[in-house]
Amino acid sequence: MKKLNRLIALLPAICLLHTGCDKDFGQINTNPYGLTSTNPALLFTNAQRLTSPGSWEGDQTIVQQFVNAYNTGATSGFNLNDDNNTFNVTRWNDNYPNPIKMLEQVTALVKGDAARTNLANMTVIWKNYVYMTLVDTYGDIPYSQAGKAYLEANFYPAYDKDEDIYAGLYTNIKAAIAALNPSGDLVIEDLLYGKAGSAAAQVDKWKRLGNSLLLRIGMRYSKIDQNKAKIIVQEAFNAGVMQSNSDNAFITYTSVYVNPINTNPRTLNPYFYYLAEPFINQLKTTHDPRLKYISGKYTDPNQVLALTPDTTTANQFGFPVGYDQLTVGNYPGYRGAAGTGQNYSQLNFLVLGSATAPNFFVSYAQTQLLLAEAAYRGWLTGLSGALTAQQYYEAGVRAHMNDFERYPNTPVPAVPTAMQDSYLAQPGVAYTDANALQQINTQYWIASISNGAEGFANFRRSGYPALSPNKYNNNLQGGFVRRYPYPNEESSKNAANYIEAVKSIGGQDNLTTRIFWDQN
Repeated sequence: MKKLNRLIALLPAICLLHTGCDKDFGQINTNPYGLTSTNPALLFTNAQRLTSPGSWEGDQTIVQQFVNAYNTGATSGFNLNDDNNTFNVTRWNDNYPNPIKMLEQVTALVKGDAARTNLANMTVIWKNYVYMTLVDTYGDIPYSQAGKAYLEANFYPAYDKDEDIYAGLYTNIKAAIAALNPSGDLVIEDLLYGKAGSAAAQVDKWKRLGNSLLLRIGMRYSKIDQNKAKIIVQEAFNAGVMQSNSDNAFITYTSVYVNPINTNPRTLNPYFYYLAEPFINQLKTTHDPRLKYISGKYTDPNQVLALTPDTTTANQFGFPVGYDQLTVGNYPGYRGAAGTGQNYSQLNFLVLGSATAPNFFVSYAQTQLLLAEAAYRGWLTGLSGALTAQQYYEAGVRAHMNDFERYPNTPVPAVPTAMQDSYLAQPGVAYTDANALQQINTQYWIASISNGAEGFANFRRSGYPALSPNKYNNNLQGGFVRRYPYPNEESSKNAANYIEAVKSIGGQDNLTTRIFWDQN
């Protein structure tokens, strides 16, 4: 100890003798490979890339477009009307630790930076889109305190009321749209519109995206407050929604950054996964030209990446809803086995199911179909530039058919105009006021095939398409899944706030509890 004390006492003298004692101290002791600052635009890019549009075993299974036909215990879930935490936790964990955390960080980093005005407001719009998806999935969620663990050391955020969050979505998106500056910063890192060429062109795209989201928000109120719905819809329309497929908000993928929702059906026991009978029947009976890009039959359902799909319309059959690999043998017309799986249609893994297939989050097709319903309800009457419900309906169908030009292994045009005309002229597809709501929202169901979260939300809001409940068991009392339960981890890690949230949504954290806009 005496030796140590003497050494400490000598240190000042040593430093005086060696005048360079603190010279370059900071440089010498700084890791040259350590990050000292973060470009918030790159965080924004990553948040966009990690945003999830749903999952085949989740939303698309609930709305009977898709099914995991095998009950192995771990695979039970919405296909069997079961509350399986594997699926409940997926959207939560896909969004809170990834895009939400990053987007909240971007907001903090650019706060008050006049040179980053557009990045700041694009972040607000996209962040509120992600929150909207979470509200639509669970009901009450962490919102005002979410993503603040690093920023504010808040590791146990409270849940906000779903109805209050929706009011916040409307206010925040509207304010962000107004604050976008065509003379401001061009955000080239933006995956949606970063190649627009100028800040003015990019801002124009983001304004249309924001207004199209406000249109969605307005339409969500159609079951509970039609006057409020009408007001918001008219505001969005007058401000300017998407005008063409070039306004689509979608993410493209590569062999390195692959389409996340297609990974399991492509690589994890592919013979488990099939398109559902109601969806295939809808496309087959209407001679829908999109069927060949969506569906394919394989001689061995477990070798989908090694085989060329048969896309012949007559050969497509969806797996019946309410059955598994054992009970399906009792289904009238059971088609038997094929290879190591079932003799039913799967995704076309060269097109819609491709590893590089795009994911659409908000599309012109969806926007036109929402406007079709708004026009049918009379909410656009007298507004400058408003079209008829039929015109919007047909434009929405055509737009989605044209979307397939964005997919790999499709021609341009993907669906020729003459084929589109023929499809729209068919009985049952041709627009009629008598069946308008069913027709419009059935087409919305089809147009949301790769955007399951939105397809599930619109099915609950509109009640269409007219599906028969899954009768595998009576867990849903003869009805449909209305929301995802909260992840089990929330009840242990964030227990006090979880308990309050369950009380707020009606006391039951289950599959049949309804969120605020889905009350009748």
